[in-house]
Amino acid sequence: MAKTIYTCRECGGTSPKWLGKCPACGAWNSLDEGLAEAATKNNRFQALARSQPVATLADIDAAEVARTPTGQEELDRVLGGGIVAGGVTLIGGDPGIGKSTLLLQALDALSAVMPVLYVTGEESGAQVALRARRLGLAGAKVRVVAEISLEKILATLETEQPAFCVIDSIQTLYSDQLTSAPGSVAQVRECAAQLTRVAKTGGCAMVLVGHVTKEGALAGPRVLEHIVDTVLYFEGDTHSSFRLVRAIKNRFGAVNEIGVFAMTEKGLRGVSNPSAIFLSAHGEPVSGSCVLVTLEGTRPLLVEIQALVDSGGASPRRLSVGLDRDRLAMLLAVLHRHAGVSCMDQDVFVNAVGGVRIAEPAADLAVLLSITSSLRGKPLPRGFVAFGEVGLAGEVRPAPRGQERLKEAAKLGFSVAVVPKANAPKKPVEGLTVHAVERIEQAIDIVRGL
Repeated sequence: MAKTIYTCRECGGTSPKWLGKCPACGAWNSLDEGLAEAATKNNRFQALARSQPVATLADIDAAEVARTPTGQEELDRVLGGGIVAGGVTLIGGDPGIGKSTLLLQALDALSAVMPVLYVTGEESGAQVALRARRLGLAGAKVRVVAEISLEKILATLETEQPAFCVIDSIQTLYSDQLTSAPGSVAQVRECAAQLTRVAKTGGCAMVLVGHVTKEGALAGPRVLEHIVDTVLYFEGDTHSSFRLVRAIKNRFGAVNEIGVFAMTEKGLRGVSNPSAIFLSAHGEPVSGSCVLVTLEGTRPLLVEIQALVDSGGASPRRLSVGLDRDRLAMLLAVLHRHAGVSCMDQDVFVNAVGGVRIAEPAADLAVLLSITSSLRGKPLPRGFVAFGEVGLAGEVRPAPRGQERLKEAAKLGFSVAVVPKANAPKKPVEGLTVHAVERIEQAIDIVRGL
């Protein structure tokens, strides 16, 4: 009878019996049941990179890595300029979000300059060809194989010698060395390690497509994210035509970069001006609306913050979409204490337009100004933007890279800005009137006088 063990999906630790808490990393409810692997004579545990002698750090040649553009400018932005030889990228997202479509477009563009290979474990070759025809891709040099056996895939990589390879997806692969089913913790860990080893030793840039759980996290062991060089998340509502690709980890570039795509009949197309997605097209200014200049990675974005304040009952509601609800409650308390604006008997609803999620505290000032605008029923002036963090003492703190935010707002035609005093530009920004404030009371007084 096969022996059963329990493996932690977070750290890969094992236990002979089920436990609520992993004894290795302390994670709760992370042990998955599986069969114990029999010992084999083959040594599978080799280094992921070539072994080298000990050297002094200052003597190691650290030349800048060469990058090859994928033909998708927004994807290149997220990757840091393009793909890197020997780099392994993991991309995850909900089913039907467009992962395979985007990678097939990148494969077709790269096939003109390098040999490429598309390994599909979820579709047949005919299905991939049908999608390529639908997207208007020639695919004359794109090599395709439908296979889920790791050993056969490694043999194909040895034969084809591609410079760029896509594995769709890592959860469908299995190794003959293991007895567990495809998608199990052991199989995902083993297949990812073997493919990464091949990519590093052969100089092949590889993309692994990963499934996600109901909570939106990448399925499988957390060690999968540690093995690879870059982790990308594909975000967006399947009912909307816009998609966001966000870099969570990148050894070759900046993290938290985003690429914005629009889903069209001919596949995904990059959006050169993503601020237009997150701004509503109002004919006239409306109350409760304030435009925020936020920062996603190194890219400034203009996002509209909408607030609705309405009479509540005995227990008024506080609801936010795209922003932290606890921070909203804190800002309402600051607004009452330091600006004398009370919403204690009002329902307050705050929404970030376009489905974008804003995590940075620089949105505080825009949120408070949109709430006061809705409460008074008076819209903010046309072409108005704001950003800045608000503290519990009512002070308005500076936001990082304030000059870039102001230049982006001026470029898109905005004319009035309320910003923290520390972010006030030393030289006037053409076409933009900047009001610098130190406290929330000053910001509200300035807005009332506009």
